[in-house]
Amino acid sequence: MNKLLGFIDLHNGEEEKAKVLDNVVRNTSFRGANLWILACAIVVASVGLNVNSTAVIIGAMLISPLMGPIVGAGFALGTYDFVILKKSAKNLLIATVVSLMVSTIYFFISPFKDAQSELLARTSPNIYDVLIAFFGGLVGVIATTRAEKGNPIPGVAIATALMPPLCTAGYGLAMGNYTYFLGALYLYTINCFFICLATFAIVKYLQYPVVNHINKQKQKQIRNIISALIVLMIVPSTYLAYQMIREKKLKARLENFVKKEFMDRGQMVVHKKTTVFPTTKLELAFLSKKFSDSEIAVLKSKFPAYNLSNAELVILQDSIPTNNSNTTELGYLLSMQKELDKRALDQEYIFKEMAILFPELTPVSMANHEYFAGSDSSKMVTVLLYQNKNELDTTSATKLNAWLKQKLQKEHVELIRK
Repeated sequence: MNKLLGFIDLHNGEEEKAKVLDNVVRNTSFRGANLWILACAIVVASVGLNVNSTAVIIGAMLISPLMGPIVGAGFALGTYDFVILKKSAKNLLIATVVSLMVSTIYFFISPFKDAQSELLARTSPNIYDVLIAFFGGLVGVIATTRAEKGNPIPGVAIATALMPPLCTAGYGLAMGNYTYFLGALYLYTINCFFICLATFAIVKYLQYPVVNHINKQKQKQIRNIISALIVLMIVPSTYLAYQMIREKKLKARLENFVKKEFMDRGQMVVHKKTTVFPTTKLELAFLSKKFSDSEIAVLKSKFPAYNLSNAELVILQDSIPTNNSNTTELGYLLSMQKELDKRALDQEYIFKEMAILFPELTPVSMANHEYFAGSDSSKMVTVLLYQNKNELDTTSATKLNAWLKQKLQKEHVELIRK
């Protein structure tokens, strides 16, 4: 048992406590070079979020000095050094304000205003972000207290991800989207708090000497404050995690419905939009399939089998909703389909009538063709390809041409003998 405890004992390989504390205090400062590095890292992270580049965002996290004052605050709490705690809190506030200002200015002047997936991922924190921050913070502070630092520090910078939430908060300010701003700021607060908490726990475990000897009542007050903050951080994030899991399950069921009821039956879906909250809604549009009211009713009746009893089904066929973010693309697809419908010719029906009116002809094919009369003009011509021993006489040709124009409601018709 002693060998096992010695194997996992964090005191093994520990750096001298005085050197660790000195290094931690020096890294809490945000003046001169550190402030410039922070500003540059914020710009890099903002660009990465703006162009949706994961590699650029990771690079920004690696050069960010934001971990310094957070770890400093954890050490100060663990040793009851209220002078360093005040200094760390002040420097963290300065770093946060500077970061928000730089990122807000960047996104305000950036020509690209769309919220990319990397940015959206930082607007809805949950309990998993709490776990990442806490265990990432544990790795960071353990590495900080080692005589041989090793290589965990870069990984901690990436895992705890302090920069992207700050940049996302700046984006929210620049766009006037306070939902994004508050969500990202909450994620940033979670990361800061639980990294600090992990640091506090390791400092206590390694028994760093206290600077100010405070009575047990004061220590109890500090623990109560920390406990209250833990609850304050965890409860909303747990609820958001529950919502996220529920949303993923609902979307998976909707995807399964679309796959089995449409795609597996050869129907091409050209537009799909799913909404989960506040109501579950599935919006679809198809390239060629038209649904009657009875068919739609049958489809809706199948929702309970997919555990989608309260879901709403909307199939777009002749209209496009003005609040749809994909209006341009969907409008193009539907207009293209209408054009295809216009060009489609019911050859079988027309050929049967033609056999009665012009029995001497053997129709082969009929289709619409677009002819370009010049560089900037064109006309649509319906071409009938037929077989006959001889060319049609003028009277028959004129009669057939006029009949086709009237039947097809076309302005231009040409007859070609094969």
